[in-house]
Amino acid sequence: MKHYPHMILALLALLANPLAAHAYIDPGAGSLLLQLLLGGVAGAFVFFRLFKQKLFSLLGLGKDDQKSD
Repeated sequence: MKHYPHMILALLALLANPLAAHAYIDPGAGSLLLQLLLGGVAGAFVFFRLFKQKLFSLLGLGKDDQKSD
């Protein structure tokens, strides 16, 4: 962990001095990135919702499935 501050400084130095990039990103790549982002958000939402349900059921804090008449 001694080199951790040095790695951050090196990364900042590389990001502060970008080289010219002669690249092209077409609109299809932008929509692909948007789909990745939205799919990741939706997947994380479902994951944490299921995780919460499992955790509550293990702790006995979940809703009772039996209805009293």
